[in-house]
Amino acid sequence: MGELEAPTTATAASGCTGVDIAMHRVFALLGKRWSGLILAVLTQNPGHFSELRRAIPGISERMLSDRLTELGEAGLVVRRVDEGPPLRVCYRLTEAGLALGPALEELRRWAAVHLADTTAPRSC
Repeated sequence: MGELEAPTTATAASGCTGVDIAMHRVFALLGKRWSGLILAVLTQNPGHFSELRRAIPGISERMLSDRLTELGEAGLVVRRVDEGPPLRVCYRLTEAGLALGPALEELRRWAAVHLADTTAPRSC
């Protein structure tokens, strides 16, 4: 009496369902380290490669380049080369990338309330 009973086999089997394919696809892309931060920075304004690197502390040039390529292939980011001198590359979100803005903002709000602030990011 008073002790919790273990769930029955029927309850345990019906409690969890599989992840749908759309959720799997979004986390396969956005679950990669740095991808969400790149998108969050680009929701504010388009940016040149060097600006993005400064805005995201700890990311290497190679990783930034790789993630921008992946996000471009996914149709979320567009790369534009500004003729020089000097030659500069600018990145901006596509319509699909911009559509992620509200979801990213909700994640930011959720994190501010529910995740402990263990590290303060460097300012630009």
